[in-house]
Amino acid sequence: MSVFPNIELFDRLAIAEVKWARTKSNQEELDWYRQQITERDMNAVWSDFQELKKIHDTIWGLEGQLKTGREADLPLEEIGRRAITIRDWNNKRVALKNHIAEQLKTDQVRETKTDHLSE
Repeated sequence: MSVFPNIELFDRLAIAEVKWARTKSNQEELDWYRQQITERDMNAVWSDFQELKKIHDTIWGLEGQLKTGREADLPLEEIGRRAITIRDWNNKRVALKNHIAEQLKTDQVRETKTDHLSE
C-alpha cells in the first residue's frame, strides 16, 4: 500500500511525468510513482489524470523564467500576471485532485486551502 493518499499520489505522479517529459532527469522517481499507482484504478480517473498533467505542464511553463533566476528579464506586471495565473491553475489543480479522490472512493483525504492565495 502506498504511503500517499490518492490526491497526493496522482498529483506527484503527474508532476513526475511532466518532469520526465521536460528533463529526462527523474527516472527512479517516475518508476516509483508508477509502481505505487498500480494499486489504484487508473482507468476510473484517466481523463482527470491527463488534465492534471496538463495543469502541471502549464504551471511549469509559467514558472520557468521565475525558477531559473531570469525573472529580472520580466517586467513586474508580467510577474504579477503570472502569479495570478499560477494561483488560478492551482485552484483547478486542487479541485481536480479532490475529484480524483471522490471517483476512487478509497480514502477520505481531500485538500482544502484556508487563508491561502490559491483560494
